[in-house]
Amino acid sequence: MKLGVDLGTTRTIVATADRGNYPVVTFYDGDGEAHEHLPSVVALDDDRLVFGFEALAAARAGAPLTRSFKRVLAAPDVTAETPVTVGTRQVPVLELLTAYAAALRTALVEQSSLSEELTVDSELQAAVGVPAHAHGPQRFLTLEAFRRAGFTVVAMLNEPSAAGFEFTHRRRREITRNRTRVVVYDLGGGTFDASVVDVAGTHHEVLGTVGLNHVGGDDFDLLLADLAAESIHQRVDDLSAPDRDDLLEQARELKEHLSPQTRRLTLEVAGTEVGVPVTAFYGRATPLVEQTVDAMGPLMGDADDHVDELHDVAGIYLVGGASGLPLVPRLLKERFGRRVHRSPLPAASTAIGLAIATDDDAGYSLRDRLSRGFGVFRELRDGEAVGFDPILGRTDVLEPSGCRTATRRYRAAHDVGWYRYVEHTDLDEHGGPTGDLVPFAEVLFPFDPVLRDGRDLTRVPVQRRDDGPLVEERYTLDEHGIVQVRITDLDSGYSQVHALRADG
Repeated sequence: MKLGVDLGTTRTIVATADRGNYPVVTFYDGDGEAHEHLPSVVALDDDRLVFGFEALAAARAGAPLTRSFKRVLAAPDVTAETPVTVGTRQVPVLELLTAYAAALRTALVEQSSLSEELTVDSELQAAVGVPAHAHGPQRFLTLEAFRRAGFTVVAMLNEPSAAGFEFTHRRRREITRNRTRVVVYDLGGGTFDASVVDVAGTHHEVLGTVGLNHVGGDDFDLLLADLAAESIHQRVDDLSAPDRDDLLEQARELKEHLSPQTRRLTLEVAGTEVGVPVTAFYGRATPLVEQTVDAMGPLMGDADDHVDELHDVAGIYLVGGASGLPLVPRLLKERFGRRVHRSPLPAASTAIGLAIATDDDAGYSLRDRLSRGFGVFRELRDGEAVGFDPILGRTDVLEPSGCRTATRRYRAAHDVGWYRYVEHTDLDEHGGPTGDLVPFAEVLFPFDPVLRDGRDLTRVPVQRRDDGPLVEERYTLDEHGIVQVRITDLDSGYSQVHALRADG
């Protein structure tokens, strides 16, 4: 079975490839009600972690519930062991993600519209989405969780790139000889991404990407919940956990069903019905939307050499559950003056595009790019200074074959090499990393053969030497955007391989 899986901050949506069609999978809750998503939530039921609809049912019975745990992945210092609080437990994020992915697999087999076609032993080939602005640890943890949960991950695509497939599949006539590009605006539950995609038939090439890791639908939900609570002189944080969860869920539902004609939103706060004027909500929400519009500036001509004009842009395509705010297309139109299209299935657009990516018969292809640069800090002048060596650029292409490489060779000048890797969103005028920096990994390599006995190199004072070996660093960027480095002493053949990922 071929699936597209959009692991969302609030909801996970799955689509399947079925003879040129890409239907969204239906999941059934404990009452047999149908939903086109599985909630991305976890609860602690006694001492057992439960997920999805089972978690919501447990929360209604008083179990502590944790929403939006995916947002932990956006932290610059996230590792496999980063804890997520679920009730009284601290669960390592990779363990939690793996358990959620396993629960998703079980739900597909036992409680979905695919259940009659699947067994517990069925192979599930999945294309999995990640935010375009995701850093390396975020990509690795997502990939590793689905693999550990029993999915065969055949592709990992940036979410707006996948939504570009859905645009072309659904609105092929919008792409003309003179207008070959679409700007995908993806405002999900926890993140915002935008990409410019050039389309030639079924071939897609991403020309540029921007993103915000900490702006998403959750933030709009909280704004609306705050307004409702304030109207009865309450604070959301002061409500009981069940009342707070219920209020945020109401806010989410109302936000996603807003129309330009809506004038007032009615919510219940701890048993009291209140009304919030839409104008008040828009007043609070406008700065958040403006952040996303401002972030798009480089894509729309401010800095990206590939997209310095708008005449060949067919339109701006809105996807993601939070993109339904009428405020979004209005501000985009005012700023950029281009046609704005909203996907008829905005929350499912990415999952559908991912399903298309698994369909060999559809013939879709993608040339994607990194959204972050990657490099290493090195010691200079016997440790008196530190320099930065850019290795991969934020616009470097992700090759489907996973064969993109970069190589460095030099004569070692110390007994120990200490490599401090970071990801970055930009370089300053001196070539140093700037913008959104993510410390990525530290690798220590013994240039002196005497030190290759397994000792703790962090306790070895780095010393200058004049007879160091010839060293080669060979970096490989795979199709998922994950980097591996092989460091080799070319004089002796001694080598180490490091997958530069969340846990170093």
